Amino acid sequence: MSTPRHPRTARTSSGLHVPALDRRSFLGLSAAGLGALALSACSGPSTAQGTGPSSASALDFSGVKPAGKITMWSNHPGGSQDVEKSMVEAFNASQSDIEVSLVTAGANYEEVAQRFQTALAGGGLPGLVILSDVWWFRYFINDSIIPLDSILETVEMDTDDFRPSFFADYQYDDAQWAVPYARSTPVFYYNKEHWAAAGLPDRAPETWEEFGEWAPDLAAAGTGTQKVFHYPDMAGYAGWTFQNNAWGHGGSYSDGWVITIDEKPVVDALEWMRKGVNVDGWAGVTSNDQATDLSSGAISATVSSTGSLVGILESASFDVGVGFLPGGPAASSPVCPSGGAGLGIPKDITPEEQVAAATFLKFLTSPENAVAFSAATGYIPTRQSADVSELVTAAPQIQTAIDQVEVVRVQDYARAFLPGGDKAVADGVGRVLTQDEDPQAVLTDVRKRLEDIYASDVEPLLA
Repeated sequence: MSTPRHPRTARTSSGLHVPALDRRSFLGLSAAGLGALALSACSGPSTAQGTGPSSASALDFSGVKPAGKITMWSNHPGGSQDVEKSMVEAFNASQSDIEVSLVTAGANYEEVAQRFQTALAGGGLPGLVILSDVWWFRYFINDSIIPLDSILETVEMDTDDFRPSFFADYQYDDAQWAVPYARSTPVFYYNKEHWAAAGLPDRAPETWEEFGEWAPDLAAAGTGTQKVFHYPDMAGYAGWTFQNNAWGHGGSYSDGWVITIDEKPVVDALEWMRKGVNVDGWAGVTSNDQATDLSSGAISATVSSTGSLVGILESASFDVGVGFLPGGPAASSPVCPSGGAGLGIPKDITPEEQVAAATFLKFLTSPENAVAFSAATGYIPTRQSADVSELVTAAPQIQTAIDQVEVVRVQDYARAFLPGGDKAVADGVGRVLTQDEDPQAVLTDVRKRLEDIYASDVEPLLA
């Protein structure tokens, strides 16, 4: 198991087989492309009324027999309903002790979270529930999910085989609170024809500064684009991907619970972005979806989830390049954030139901099923031992995304752990890029907002 992260003192203002794949079948696997990563900026239902997490000491499941029936709640990320249904059916057919039912609990992570909160008060909880990277911690502090260490040992799950950075995303207080499931990272996408027209080397830029030097050549290449580059929609990915820029400049949103988003490195990163949009004019902010903008030829490059890959490949009439996220003047690695969703087990169900859920969880996240889920959605296989050869043969670009996982960085507390933290960051980035406000003043406002969230919604529950 990866080393858990620990809190700091806060500065506050107060059995399924993978089908053989070719390029055509790979591109046709999901109507949503390779699975859109549903990272909404909504703050969603409040968790502030909770009493705080219980002790993370090991629970004892020895001698507990699994319940005969449980449900799994999912929003089917990346159009995964069919493959999830197949995995549930395969599990039910593989044994006769546990019957799992798949429940569509919402259209996105926020709707699932709202239904889960309602069930916490009214009953009808699932055995397994899907929780995004910005949702699971809310249910940890609200004492609504169990630490998984003991129960995963009980069902003999090989947790060492999970990709370490993905597994570490769900660790706090020396315990594991969820297991990675639908996981992705952002990558740098570019139009190889535009690169050639501009006389650029066929690769992603190593740093954002290098890309800034390339941008005038791309703008002058006569490719007919609206802009050279589009940033993500502020309502979605901005809080996720801006971590890359902040880390590359040597900054961060937070250091543990200490909010650092308004310190000079992060301000410098946002100022660099502001100039590209509002001074030099080669960059813009998408009014739709940056992956669609790229595949239509409206821009030459963008940053988007690995879940955008199949949609881009299917729609583009040009060769698509894929590269690691660029670094910055202070750091080139690790500057790529992880993202996506995991699966947790509710606290207020019976131990028998919890053991049944863990038994199914072991099956669901096996290396074989991790590949099957990836093939159907585009999320990165969560298991290190997963055989990805057919995936890579069908779409070689996915190898870049898989390779980048080795240098993925666990997200900052300020985004992943603070309820509404993602939205607070995205709102601030939007003010600078779309309204041309001063980065220092805006990020100071964001810091105060994040500190208020910590002081009101998190710190009292951790005390």
